[in-house]
Amino acid sequence: MKEYILTLSCPDRTGIVHAVSGWLLGHQGNIIDSQQFGDDETHRFFLRVHFSLPQAKEVDVLQASFQDVQQRFDMDAEIHDSERRSRVLLLVSRQGHCLNDLLFRTHTGQLPIDIVGVASNHRDFEGMARAYGLPFHYLPVTPDTRREQEGRILELVEKENVDLVVLARYMQILSDDLCRKLEGRAINIHHSFLPSFKGARPYHQAHSRGVKIIGATAHYVTADLDEGPIIEQDIERVHHGMSAAELTRVGSDVESLVLARAVRWHVEHRILLNGQRTVVFD
Repeated sequence: MKEYILTLSCPDRTGIVHAVSGWLLGHQGNIIDSQQFGDDETHRFFLRVHFSLPQAKEVDVLQASFQDVQQRFDMDAEIHDSERRSRVLLLVSRQGHCLNDLLFRTHTGQLPIDIVGVASNHRDFEGMARAYGLPFHYLPVTPDTRREQEGRILELVEKENVDLVVLARYMQILSDDLCRKLEGRAINIHHSFLPSFKGARPYHQAHSRGVKIIGATAHYVTADLDEGPIIEQDIERVHHGMSAAELTRVGSDVESLVLARAVRWHVEHRILLNGQRTVVFD
């Protein structure tokens, strides 16, 4: 049995699930898992179906055969081979906790992705990347060379057939042009203090204000800085007896966990865009 995942969104109306089920029946498909959501505000319907077929078929063939249903209901729909591992490029600067976490999870089989390389504007984690047998791409950047440096990132994306770019604490603001070219396939992570405590040393700023909760947000990258559709968030409570360094440690742990969840859900095709929001199926 060969397994696939169908994801779709469309204007909400009667008959959608019946049509999808009928299409699956026509292919002798068996539903392994199905999740759906209807948004009363946007009047859109979202569906994720994990199914199997008795014989393997090319995804393009299945996608073509689904066209009739897709057009009839004005769907945004995609079919994925559930066994195909996403190819991921990691971007990092000088904070390596998220990078280290993703590398370890992938190396131990906890995260079903193929990391094609690590790119950075600093050399701090070249040794870490090499230790995992991964190519390391040193891409220094200045205000005068930003366009050229981003061009090299895009070259890597195209050359390596990258499905997802992960900003694992990559501390450079991407240009609007690069954001558009990576739309829907780039994830960023940051602390959840925003819009407060902007800039350098946010945990030290938070410590000086006596915050009681530390959090992290993973979201899709858009031209609106740190305002892309949110995928996942989490928090940890902190207290007055903790130093700024301890707050930073707690924050780093939360950031690593939240980013790993977001990456997993993306590569498992559990996230569907709903305007500026996301629908994330379990």
